Amino acid sequence: MRKLTDVDLSEIKNYWFKHGTVCGIANTLVARTGYTGEDGFEIYVPSDVETSERVWNEVMEAGKEFGIVPCGLGARNTLRLESKMALYGHEISETINVWEAGLDRYAKLDKGDFIGRAALIKAKEEGIRRVLVGLEIIERGIGRDDYKIFDDSGKEIGYITSGSPAPFLKKNIALAYVPPGFSAIDTVVNVEIRGQKVKAKVVPDPFLQASPKRPRSKHQIRFRDCNI
Repeated sequence: MRKLTDVDLSEIKNYWFKHGTVCGIANTLVARTGYTGEDGFEIYVPSDVETSERVWNEVMEAGKEFGIVPCGLGARNTLRLESKMALYGHEISETINVWEAGLDRYAKLDKGDFIGRAALIKAKEEGIRRVLVGLEIIERGIGRDDYKIFDDSGKEIGYITSGSPAPFLKKNIALAYVPPGFSAIDTVVNVEIRGQKVKAKVVPDPFLQASPKRPRSKHQIRFRDCNI
């Protein structure tokens, strides 16, 4: 990335951004963001085919000496799942509040009024009926999105929001909503997979915390097409 821009990347903190020239394009937004749990950068370039293709080719050429390879959306999804990064329509939605999703750090009730504050206060006062947990499938099977979860008596208690084999961990993992009484580490539940009940257990999350000493990949560069 340093070969392609005049931006001092060391000055960009995690989830901050700066503007600069990238691949000859002035005023390009460079953000230290992403949805993989890894360190890396997103660059926002014009969406026309000519510019997008040129930038893509220049990035691939600049990264040859580092073994750069393209990464698809499916691969990205396994990384964000390992890092417990919520995806809209899965772990978060209009029907899921921040207390349930474990995202209350983004809702500071003591910082004045905001849209939804009263509803969040009410939900907290009424008590949390479900929480997001990490699951490891301990029998043969892969838990997928929307698969139902049952207790040992056969009562339906929750559902999987995201599930996949985790290539780095070599395990089948999932995120799921269950009642608080089933959220303790090592609690065993049953996931319905193709009509069969398959055992899974609650495990600590995020499943994997990437770090410079244990990265799942080298630094990443991601593209965002936008109209400028």
